[in-house]
Amino acid sequence: MSHRRLSISRLGAALAVAAALLVLLIRPLPSSESAALALCLAAIGLWATGAIPEYVTAIAFFTLAMLFKIGSPGVIFGGFESAAWWLIFGGLIMGVAVKTTGLGERIARRLARSFGGSYWGVITGVTVVGVTLGFVMPSSMGRAVLLMPIALSLAGRFGFAPGSKGRTGIVLAAAFGCHVPTFSILPANVPNMVLVGAAETAYRYVPTYGTYLLLHFPVLGFLKTAIMVPLIVWLCPDRPQPAGADIRTPLRNDERWLAMLLIVALAFWMTDSLHHVSPAWVSMAAALLLLAPGFGLVGRKAFGEQINYGSLFYVAGIMGLGSLVDKSGLGGRLADAIVQILPLAPSSPIMNFASLSAVSTVVGLATTLPGVPAVLTPLAAQMAQASGLPLDTILMSQVLGFSNPILPYESAPLVVAMQLGGERMGPAQILCLLLAVITIVFLLPINFLWWRLLGWI
Repeated sequence: MSHRRLSISRLGAALAVAAALLVLLIRPLPSSESAALALCLAAIGLWATGAIPEYVTAIAFFTLAMLFKIGSPGVIFGGFESAAWWLIFGGLIMGVAVKTTGLGERIARRLARSFGGSYWGVITGVTVVGVTLGFVMPSSMGRAVLLMPIALSLAGRFGFAPGSKGRTGIVLAAAFGCHVPTFSILPANVPNMVLVGAAETAYRYVPTYGTYLLLHFPVLGFLKTAIMVPLIVWLCPDRPQPAGADIRTPLRNDERWLAMLLIVALAFWMTDSLHHVSPAWVSMAAALLLLAPGFGLVGRKAFGEQINYGSLFYVAGIMGLGSLVDKSGLGGRLADAIVQILPLAPSSPIMNFASLSAVSTVVGLATTLPGVPAVLTPLAAQMAQASGLPLDTILMSQVLGFSNPILPYESAPLVVAMQLGGERMGPAQILCLLLAVITIVFLLPINFLWWRLLGWI
């Protein structure tokens, strides 16, 4: 089975590279855009198939873009300058501290008692914790950084060794739980806030927290979570091993110090709208304290051996690709082309809803999820006129697409969470595809009825 999967991955990668070479040969767009399109096709194909390690693809993306002057250094390497990248870097250091001090194991024991001894209980519990964090913590990257080390300790507590289906299931529950349903909570994810900012700038429209939650959470949050849990259990079936005797011991000094640091960091993350300090710099400050000689909990050896630097290059590569698509004009060109062929009409509410959902989903494949509102918001007035729908309905329809990633590379937090969990991207790709299909076939029709009930369409 593994050989067959490997062959399919290599075939998919070869087709992607062949498509890139074909674009370079026929040059269907202006020279600079054709080169950008070819590089993006190859990178997306290699990331999606996993035929070679993700960080190798990222380094190849950087190298080719610079060698052939496809984009400026500021665009290609922009991911290294982003706050999200530094949030991840700090989070990796915090994760090492949670593991080495034993605090993660202690928290896992508490959660294990709450979740019960069944696999269903564990997956449900981890997923619900992730969604709940979305209400109090505005960064999905931060939620992944906080939850994943605890989830790994929980997996060990239930006897799920690295490589086991149970461990993969818990990692998926943490990764998807703290990210995918929270697109329905206004400040919880970057694309949500990009949409709000772009809509305010272009149209002076700002949705309230309650309106956004009522419109999106019942279907895209609650129902999607309810579907996600059995999907994970079905994809990664396993049985927890009986846990050993739960011997309670007092907190050691290093655990107490780390717990206090995490509580302070969480408090700053939760209140960033008040003090305006980015979660990234809070993460970096915590990491600096953990690394400080004679004071911190992460030594030189742990810093050199336990930090997953490959994941940092992978994330920076994805961010660079999204920036290249935007700055080269590919994203806008794609959106314009799609809008021209959309069957929008004032008398066709179902077709309008389906078309709007489709365009935001397809654009996300090209631009990554934060690029969806950046590309589509300027076109909202044009789509409103063609469809006869209110402008706020057009703007909110973007959530239907960017909350439904088809492949993990579209969403940096998903990639980061899987990397933090030490798992391959394959299971996440399968879960993304299954969730996307179920969302399109079942949840979007329910969403249409919900919007009709609320008078939005």
